[in-house]
Amino acid sequence: MIKRFFILSGLCMVLGVSAQKSHTVVKGDNPYNIAKRYGMTVDELLKLNPKFKDGKLAIGDVLAVKSDKKTVAVAKPAVVEKKQTSTELGKIVLQPKQTIYGITKQYRISETDLRKLNPELESHMKIGDEITLPLESIKKYGGNQQVAVAAKPVETAGETSTSSTSDTENYTIQSKDNYYRISKQFGITQQELFALNPGLEEKGLKPGETIKIKRSNTDTATEPVVNSKTSIDSGNERSSHTSSNTETASADEYVTYTVQQGDTVFSIVNKFGVTIDELIALNPELSNGLKTGMVLKIKKLDPAYVKKSGDALSVVMMLPFGYSTNETQYRSMAMDFLTGAQLAIERNARNGQKLDIKIVDSGNEATFKNSLTQINPNNTDLIIGPFFKSNVVDVLDFTKNQKIPIVAPFANSPELYNYSNLIIVETNDQTYADKIVDEVKAVYSDQKIYIVADSKKDNANYIKAGLEKAVKNSNVKIVSSPSEIQLDQNMMTGQAAPVIAILASDTDNIGEAFSNKVIALSKEVQGVKAFSMYYVPSFEKRVDELSQANLVYLMDRKINTDGTFEKEILAAYKSKYCKTPGKYAIIGFDVVNDMLTRENKKGEIFKQMNKVQTQLATKFEFVKSKANGAYVNTGYRVIRLVP
Repeated sequence: MIKRFFILSGLCMVLGVSAQKSHTVVKGDNPYNIAKRYGMTVDELLKLNPKFKDGKLAIGDVLAVKSDKKTVAVAKPAVVEKKQTSTELGKIVLQPKQTIYGITKQYRISETDLRKLNPELESHMKIGDEITLPLESIKKYGGNQQVAVAAKPVETAGETSTSSTSDTENYTIQSKDNYYRISKQFGITQQELFALNPGLEEKGLKPGETIKIKRSNTDTATEPVVNSKTSIDSGNERSSHTSSNTETASADEYVTYTVQQGDTVFSIVNKFGVTIDELIALNPELSNGLKTGMVLKIKKLDPAYVKKSGDALSVVMMLPFGYSTNETQYRSMAMDFLTGAQLAIERNARNGQKLDIKIVDSGNEATFKNSLTQINPNNTDLIIGPFFKSNVVDVLDFTKNQKIPIVAPFANSPELYNYSNLIIVETNDQTYADKIVDEVKAVYSDQKIYIVADSKKDNANYIKAGLEKAVKNSNVKIVSSPSEIQLDQNMMTGQAAPVIAILASDTDNIGEAFSNKVIALSKEVQGVKAFSMYYVPSFEKRVDELSQANLVYLMDRKINTDGTFEKEILAAYKSKYCKTPGKYAIIGFDVVNDMLTRENKKGEIFKQMNKVQTQLATKFEFVKSKANGAYVNTGYRVIRLVP
């Protein structure tokens, strides 16, 4: 069953590599990356394959390649000037259907450690990407994947490497972009652009998507590509520049920033959390291009929170035990959350973090304001909780003068997005629905689409609108029950034709019926494809059958039980409480551990919010809802069941 179970943090279709005299073209291939893979120049490749001299390749074409290269081009080891440590690293090339989760399981490494070794690792892994892992793990667990091994010692503090940490950066595609414009803007050839972004040549440029480009090492002006209707504040692109850039306070409404070599308009707006419109309004000279040394005015945002006084971080946890009101409705949930939170607190305290923790019974919504009297806003550095939206608003109003960071574990609503000191943990339904649209779009080929809705039909209507916009001539039908899903009919042959089925309801019994229906349909005809916004228990119970329907579903939490970190936490919890952690215990640990590990001694948690972190089961990837808005978690896991 494990072989059929894949978890991704984004769509990952990658290419297997082997030594051979011929190469069959797959999606994402182009002459440049094929030549590079086999240690050839493009000219050499085209000379061996004269019928492809125009460079146009189709999926399934077979090319002759050199056979003296047994693997892809191997990264050269970095030259280290000082003594190397004994821990050596290697690189693997991603294989078909391999995922972040699959890598952590196969190589017995936690996702946290994997991201430390691969700081540029993101959810959108591309064909040909190389992943750094401990060399010992590659040799021990790599099996047939021992390719592109590039031994490289882990550098200790003070060591100097001649290799660059990264020569690429992200760029968000704008509506007026084309291949020529991007190539000219960033000083690269179109072949280099396609090699950095496998599959881009086939699928084309789509506004809003992120691609990789070479980081500029020159002082030439960079033309800012501006779409006045687009606000670049989603957090999808992160600046990789250091904090040594010049920033000085000026006036009451803005600060100044001196443009550094390698800066782009988009790295600047993301660095300061402003929109392009705001940046252009203060700096109209940007219409002539961005130049190194240029001094820009940047809209001043709310100052970052700095802890009050003393060495210890003062943390308040507001949990709905209901003891003060003699209510038990949420007590079990709160108690479980607390057990996980305590484990996280103890773990960080052992690592040297000084903490002053206070637990407050938040009661119920009617009596909640009484619990606020137990909090001293002038001596509190972080508040985790409360659980419910109306209570969260009350706490934000209560602490509005101090701007204390508030963490909402479960409340996620657009009304909360205006608070700059709020951290929203729960990923919202719209994020999941957008992902489902992308997934369906990637496999769609004129099938009829059914969406099983809940009673409100909000998610179903949103997905339908997204599909009708993303897919040409789509035939989408919203139904209230899985029983209404029917196979289509081929107009030419009269035979049954497969359909696409989407579950947009989080009700377990509807999910069970959905499972039964798509399993039955997949037995009648091949090619049925099923998608679900939510996890349903039957998905894990009937993996083999649902894999025949190519089920793809989303979930916010999943534990990699083979990861070193995960094993450690699960063992510690069982040792402490004599049981395995339940849902809310896991959430309690993940939320508290994530927040505490983002804190520094000054309590400047907001300076660490751009880090992507995965705890025991939850992926945390926060983005600003807007300038001076809340931080919202957009992390999720994609789970694929394949035949």
